[in-house]
Amino acid sequence: MSNGIIITPGLADGALRRPERSPDVLQQARAFQAERRAARVRSLVAITVMGLAFLTIAGQLVRLAMQGQTEQRISVSAPLATAFARPDIIDRQGRLMASDIVMHSLVADPHVVLDQKEIADKLAMVLPDLNKKSVLNAIADKTKRFAWIRRRLSDAEAQRVHDLGLPGLDFRPELRRSYPLGRSAGHILGSVNIDNKGLQGIERYLDERQRVEPVHGPSLSAQPPLRLSLDVAVQHAVEEELAKAMQRYSAAAAVGLIMDVNTGEIIAAASLPGLDPIITDEHFDKDRIDRLAGGTYELGSVFKTITAALAFEGGIAPATTLDVRQPLEVEGYLIRDLHPAGRPLTVSEIFLKSSNVGAAMLALHDGRQRQQAFLEKLGLTTPLATEAGTVAPASLPESWGDIETVTISYGHGLAVAPLQFAAASAALINGGYRVKPTFLRKSSRTEKRTQRVIAPETSQFIRRLLRENVASKTGTGWRADVTGLEVGGKTGTAEIPGIGGYKAKSVIASFLGAFPMDKPRYLTLVSLFEPTGTKKTDGRITASRNAAPTTGRIISRVSPLLGFLPD
Repeated sequence: MSNGIIITPGLADGALRRPERSPDVLQQARAFQAERRAARVRSLVAITVMGLAFLTIAGQLVRLAMQGQTEQRISVSAPLATAFARPDIIDRQGRLMASDIVMHSLVADPHVVLDQKEIADKLAMVLPDLNKKSVLNAIADKTKRFAWIRRRLSDAEAQRVHDLGLPGLDFRPELRRSYPLGRSAGHILGSVNIDNKGLQGIERYLDERQRVEPVHGPSLSAQPPLRLSLDVAVQHAVEEELAKAMQRYSAAAAVGLIMDVNTGEIIAAASLPGLDPIITDEHFDKDRIDRLAGGTYELGSVFKTITAALAFEGGIAPATTLDVRQPLEVEGYLIRDLHPAGRPLTVSEIFLKSSNVGAAMLALHDGRQRQQAFLEKLGLTTPLATEAGTVAPASLPESWGDIETVTISYGHGLAVAPLQFAAASAALINGGYRVKPTFLRKSSRTEKRTQRVIAPETSQFIRRLLRENVASKTGTGWRADVTGLEVGGKTGTAEIPGIGGYKAKSVIASFLGAFPMDKPRYLTLVSLFEPTGTKKTDGRITASRNAAPTTGRIISRVSPLLGFLPD
C-alpha cells in the first residue's frame, strides 16, 4: 500500500478492471440480440413480398399494354338509355311517312333535389297530365343519382319546365319516332315502343330485317330510307272517300284497297276508324282493329267471281243455260235469290244478276274437291303474310259437304281477310298469274311471272263479265261506272253472323273493282261494315247502293293520280 492506491496483482500498471456481470444480465443481452436478428428477417421478408407484388402488377400492366387494349370502362351513377335509330320510311314518290326526331327527356338527381313536394307541384302545373305521385316516388330515394320523370317532351313543354328553375332537374336528348301524316296508313306503318323498337307493321319489319341500330343518345340512323309501294296522295283520297261513305251510309267501319294486279304492289290500303301510331291506347281499341288484314269476314257475292272462273275452267260455256226459277234444296236448306229472274239464266247472266241459285248449281257441278283445290290454288285457304305482318288466316268450315260447297259459291261459310281475297282476285284479272301482295315498291314492273293459276282465256272471260256488270244497267255494279274510264266490278252483300244465325239487317257491303278493263292495271276493293239505309238508297243496304258508288268516287278521284285521264 503506497499513497492510498491498491495495486491488483496480475494487471499491468494503470489498467482498470471491468466489473463482472451477473448471469441475468447476460441472458437479457443475448435475447435482445436475437430479437434484433428476427426483426431484420421479418423486414426482409416484407420487402421481398412487396417487391414481388409490385413486379406482378408491373408485369400485368406491360401485358395489357402489349395487347393494345384501348377500351375504357367507367362507372356512372345514371343509367344510359338504349334506344334504336331507325331509317326514314317514304312512299313510292319519296314523300316522308315516318322519321326519327330528337326530343328532350326530363330527368332528376334525387340527391340534389331540395324540396320534393315543390318539384311535384310545379311540374304538375306545366305538365297537367303528369302523375304527381309517380314524381314523388321517383325522387324519394336520396341515395339515387338518377330518375326518369318524363320521356320525350315537346320543345314547348321542355321550355316551360326549364323556366321553373328547379334544382335537381335536367334534360337528356333522345330519339322519338314521328309520323307527319298522323293516322294516314297508321295500320300499315305500325308502331314503336318507348325505346324506338318496332312493335307492329312496317316498323317491326325494319327490326326483323336488321335495319335499325342500337344507340346511346340522339344519334340518327345512317341507313337509307325504306321506300314503300304506297302513294301518299292516293292513300289520302281513299281514306277521305271511305270516311265520307261511313258518314253518308252511317257505317260502323270501312276498308279500301288499291293494288297493282301485275306486281302485287299495294298503292293504298285503309281501315277506318284508323289509328295514330304514337297513341298507344288506340292500338288496344277494338273499334280500330285492322279489318283489312287483321280480321276475317264472309264477303258475299264478290265470291261469285271465283265461282264463275272455276265453272269456265271446268268447261262450262258462258252461254250455258241453267234453270234458276225455283229455290234449290240442298241438305234440307233452301237456296233462294233475293230478286228472282223468273226465267232460266246463262252463266254470264247468273253473274250479272248475282243469282245465288245459279252460283249454287255451278258449284255443285264442279264439286267440293275441285272447289277446294281452286281456292287453294288462288291462295285463299293458305297462310299469307306481308311486310306489315301476318294476315289473319281464313276461317274454313269444320265439315265441307254439299251445303258448304253451295254457300261458299256465293260468299258465305268461308271467312277471309279482305286483303287475301283481293290478292286472290288479282289472278282472275291479270291474265291468270298469282301475285303476292307487297307494301314495298318493286324496282321493276317487268319481272317475269311464272305461277299461272288459270288459263288466259278464263281471265279474259272474267274481265268481260266485270266490265259488263258495270257498263250495263242490267248489272248490279253500274253505280261504280266512271265516265271516260272503263271500270269493271262485282257487288257482294253478306249478312253478318250472330248468335243463333245471321243478322238480317246487319251486313258487310263490298265491291270488287278493276280499271281500266281494256288492259287492267289496278284492282280495288271497298267494304262497308253495317251500313244503314238512307233516302238516297231507298232504305236499302245492299252493295249496289253504297259500296259500288263509293268505288266509283274513289276511282274517279285517284285515276288521274295514277296516270289515267278520262277519255
